[in-house]
Amino acid sequence: MTTSTSESSQSLPIVPTWRQHLGSLDSPYVVPVFITMVLVVGQLSFGFLESASRTFLAIAVAIGVELVLGRLMLGKWPHPASAYVSGISVGILVRSPAFWPFALCAAISIFSKYVLRYRGRHLWNPSNFGISALLFLGGEMVGSLSIQWGNHVWAMLVIWVLGAFIIWRLRRFHITATYVIAFICYAGLRSWYTGATFESEISPVTGPMYQLFIFFMITDPKTTVKTRRGQCMVAFAVATMEAVLRLAQVVYAPYYALFFVGPTALLLESWWAARIELRAGSKAPAGSQARVAT
Repeated sequence: MTTSTSESSQSLPIVPTWRQHLGSLDSPYVVPVFITMVLVVGQLSFGFLESASRTFLAIAVAIGVELVLGRLMLGKWPHPASAYVSGISVGILVRSPAFWPFALCAAISIFSKYVLRYRGRHLWNPSNFGISALLFLGGEMVGSLSIQWGNHVWAMLVIWVLGAFIIWRLRRFHITATYVIAFICYAGLRSWYTGATFESEISPVTGPMYQLFIFFMITDPKTTVKTRRGQCMVAFAVATMEAVLRLAQVVYAPYYALFFVGPTALLLESWWAARIELRAGSKAPAGSQARVAT
């Protein structure tokens, strides 16, 4: 009796405490804590938020819509970490004197996770979809954060070092690195083609908008392809399309580039996986197919 009890207790999974979960870089709290640090540093140093109340509204709407849709459509209460990141991204990046764009953008972002799906996956990074849609449809009343930190070196270095370390530990640094390297190369080409200085072409990547973009949007695990090579190829494709859009004087080029390239890559990956499954099924022996059917 004692032996069986001890054996059964040893076989039980060890559930980490909340403190252990919080301290692990694989926990769902890492990205929310990091983006909160970006917000706090930026707001205390430069006051880059439109207003704290608008940011809180975006966060509340994002979490509220996430909880309601998760319960209604999936039958469970989803973890609010992802919605918090989407809401705080909207609060940081959206610019408008009104309150409704923040609430609407946050709601659209979360709705896209549950409505625009294919083979069980949502296709767009939520905040990228919401911000892109809002900028395209309501560009006269809505803008986006640009270079408003003044590109102070110390603030930029803090975010870059911390963000690079976290993304590296999460095994997604290759995505960020590929995009940044491609951006720098294209900045040099644009400088040569347009006659602008290289510093002016490369300066956007040092601002807060791009820091959020390269650390949170293009590295989103839920909306990136599965293979490492594929992730690097998609990051390069995003940088390429952004370079083309910049030459066409598109103001919000990075948002739109990811908006089009990211879902296209996911659809191609899903189509290729379905094709491989179909081939594997057609090559199975007839006897094994009959056994499976029975």
